[in-house]
Amino acid sequence: MSIRSIVAFAAISIFSSTCIAATADKPDPHPATPVDFQWGVKIPLRDGVKLDATLYRPQGQKDSLPCVFTLTPYISASYHDRGMYFAAHGYVFLTVDVRGRGNSEGEFAPLLQEARDGYDVVEWLAKQPYCDGKISMWGGSYAGYDQWATAKEFPPHLATIVPVASPFAGVDFPRRNNIAYPYDMQWLLLTAGHAGQEKIFGDDAFWIAKFKQFYLDRRAFRTLDAFIGYPSPIFQNWIAHPAVDAYWDSYNPTAAQFAKIDLPILTITGQYDGDQPGALTFYRDDMAHAPAEAKARHYLIIGPWDHAGTRTPQADMGGLKFGKASLLDLNDLHRQWYDWTMKSGAKPAFLKDRVAYYMLGSGAEDWCYAPTLEAVTSESRPLYLASFDGRANDVFASGALNPAKSGSAKPDRYVYDPLDTSSAKVDAVEVPNMLTDQRWILQQSGKILIYHTAPFQKDLDIAGFFKLSVYIALDQPDTDFHAMVYEIQPDGTNVFLTDDMLRARYRASDRAGTLVPKGKIERYDFDHFTFVARRLQAGSRLRLVIAPMNSLYSEKNYNSGGVVADATGKDARAVNVSLYHDAQHPSALYVPIAAVPEAKKN
Repeated sequence: MSIRSIVAFAAISIFSSTCIAATADKPDPHPATPVDFQWGVKIPLRDGVKLDATLYRPQGQKDSLPCVFTLTPYISASYHDRGMYFAAHGYVFLTVDVRGRGNSEGEFAPLLQEARDGYDVVEWLAKQPYCDGKISMWGGSYAGYDQWATAKEFPPHLATIVPVASPFAGVDFPRRNNIAYPYDMQWLLLTAGHAGQEKIFGDDAFWIAKFKQFYLDRRAFRTLDAFIGYPSPIFQNWIAHPAVDAYWDSYNPTAAQFAKIDLPILTITGQYDGDQPGALTFYRDDMAHAPAEAKARHYLIIGPWDHAGTRTPQADMGGLKFGKASLLDLNDLHRQWYDWTMKSGAKPAFLKDRVAYYMLGSGAEDWCYAPTLEAVTSESRPLYLASFDGRANDVFASGALNPAKSGSAKPDRYVYDPLDTSSAKVDAVEVPNMLTDQRWILQQSGKILIYHTAPFQKDLDIAGFFKLSVYIALDQPDTDFHAMVYEIQPDGTNVFLTDDMLRARYRASDRAGTLVPKGKIERYDFDHFTFVARRLQAGSRLRLVIAPMNSLYSEKNYNSGGVVADATGKDARAVNVSLYHDAQHPSALYVPIAAVPEAKKN
């Protein structure tokens, strides 16, 4: 699986988890009613700027009702269907263009503007005669983020939020683990100006060609905006902050703000959602700082979905097929949540515990439940890296992942030359089965490290987060790593499970870069793998790949130790990577073993 695929999409516990099959579809107890709408509603903000909204209301509304709005940079008409749905099911709904987009006034400053603007929209709505004073928000991705941004300002009339696929600034947007990606410019063009730019954004052939040429030209990443043809002060400002710092902190709630957010919250993400790291960072920070009564009202759903699927689930994705149970009616689930939190209705029956996650794999395919995210995993089981005579560079002559620690052994090695652009041959080809395709791994054999387990003797349920601790020595001051985990099924099918990436200078902290001493063996901890829940079938093996980040779709690190965004091919240094797995250096992949459901314990 290439980096492009990833960007486009990541002992028994004292707490038990419970798995159940989804219930059969039932008739809608709230039949739809006709809808009226009003276009061009103006919402004044504190600085005099007016946002533009479309207002959807149940036809003939007499009594005031709870209000729901989405605050979007993607032109409010994009969410007409959602407005029609929620208004037809008993809510006033508004699609609102953010400042500087669509028909709203002002200048668009991504993310940072939404906190105060969201507050103002909430409090303006509370004064409208059609609103009963209870207000919530709807939306995913950017419109998931701005729910958290609004909540941290504590508008008195915000009753609940349902943030979906929410990026967390500095964690997974506009970079992941301090490694930027060219997609930033594709997104900035999508949101440029007031009009919709969907045609430009969706022209994959254009973007692939541009990113490929930029990659082959070995240009400095900082020049990407000019190369694309859209010089962007926003992009340059992002590039000026390569590590997590006060600038990125300013986008997100502080610990003190999390401690004061006292709302019912429903967080939704997916196993293959590219913003899963951000969504779960919001969730974990809230769990870390919120008071107990607030934590008890925060529910989490992790489906099998990709980014778009967190709003409209699909049964087929990237070469994988999901069971019927995965196809939640998320509009209806939102409606039930709003009914519960704003109309004194019943709690949604789907929410049987505070964490719901979908178990993938043959014979599994059902929803599982746990009281906490940690309770999903019963143990983190180590598999130790090993090889024969230091050979681990080929799919067909790989290293091993063993239950027992290795003894004395030669280190495994690969050489990464940043001037090698051979990966472009695979990266530039679109494939529909991106989660099962393995051409990149086969093409890069000899230049990466590969490890396999022995075939599993019986089915094994995994759920939670992989971790990888490896002992590495470099002969250059910096480089980027990409660690990927796959299931190799008995018939040879390759299924992408999860990944992590790490820039060597940030091995100790994402807030401070420290260049690598030449030849020194150090432990590198990859502890930001994405969540996975899957039944590994008997006869399957796990595959671990450790590779350089060398792709059209990631910022190129030329290994020189300077400012990465300024480096070009002239600064390139080939790096020799040595991975140790002897008695003194027990490199290991830690596998999250799923907690045993109560029904299976009895």
